[in-house]
Amino acid sequence: MSKDDKHNGFQKNLIQRGKEASKVRKIVAIIIISFTLIIIIGGISGYLYIHSALQPVDEENSTPAEVEIPIGSSSSTIAGILEENGIIKDERIFRLYTKFNNVNEFQAGNYTFNTAMSMDDIIESLQSGRIIIDAAYTITIPEGLTIEEIAEIYSDNFNFSQEEFMEVANDPDFIEELMEEYPDLLTEDILDEDIRMPLEGYMFASTYEFYEEEPTIESIIDCMVEQTNSIFQQYEGEIAEQDFTPHEAITFASVVEKETAHEEERSQIAGVFHNRLDDELKLQTDPTVLYAIGEHQSVVTFEDLEVESPYNTYIVDGLPVGPISNFAENSLRAVLNPEESDYLYFLHDEDGNIHFSETFEEHVENREEYIN
Repeated sequence: MSKDDKHNGFQKNLIQRGKEASKVRKIVAIIIISFTLIIIIGGISGYLYIHSALQPVDEENSTPAEVEIPIGSSSSTIAGILEENGIIKDERIFRLYTKFNNVNEFQAGNYTFNTAMSMDDIIESLQSGRIIIDAAYTITIPEGLTIEEIAEIYSDNFNFSQEEFMEVANDPDFIEELMEEYPDLLTEDILDEDIRMPLEGYMFASTYEFYEEEPTIESIIDCMVEQTNSIFQQYEGEIAEQDFTPHEAITFASVVEKETAHEEERSQIAGVFHNRLDDELKLQTDPTVLYAIGEHQSVVTFEDLEVESPYNTYIVDGLPVGPISNFAENSLRAVLNPEESDYLYFLHDEDGNIHFSETFEEHVENREEYIN
């Protein structure tokens, strides 16, 4: 091989190596650029995702959601509860955010959140134990009211009539749904053909907060029955031990409720009623007569006492067929823990004071002395 051939071959090798090196540099550059783009895109995507996760789930939706944070819940547990209830978008972001900001010491309790709340609002509420959303309506239902009276209160505050409330309260399909929801409380007893209103007595006297501008009648009634069920469950064992059915216990409590507004007198009155039941005497209590008549009047006449009704305890033996009003927890407690005595009679004087007696003769004397 001549010198020229060797020189030409060497030049060709150099050119070939240069081309190969150029390809390698291009490939390396493409790889570096690709990785850089991936990192940039990933960073931007991650930032956008985190930024989005920190924003309200739905700024246009202020529908309230009840969320319970149990005692002893960790930040991870709370994050999971919030995501499960749709209050935050991602529990992982919530955990990272609270850790990065050194946020802790959340308060257990029942909260009312909504999907329009920001992450900071939620955290502030959890730290202070404060429910951020104010109730749209706060309605107090007094003790000793009938369904019709309850309906009137709600119709005065919401955009529906008393008649519409009553229609829903007596709707068979709705009552069946409630019976399925609260089977231990709402038994077949409420469907007795002599019952005037199946849910009478089962709408608990309490103060209720409503966060919707226009709650449905169904949701209002369900809320009240749920509260009755909550109270009932606390005494369910005692009720069974005393051989009362849930319906009997609530009926009994409503009768005691209507006889006096004074808590300290309820156990005494319940004791008298227990004594009369034990002695197989009729209860003979005026509030049941008034319910049987269906009218509000200050005086019960002798003619009223003879009205034929399964609610009239001057006619029927034992308890009336069903409750005659809602009741306070104290009245139910009095029924289950009556004051022991030998009294079989009592009456209220014109000043509202109560007078007990053991015999009918003493009762007559009290009537002549205290009632003009």
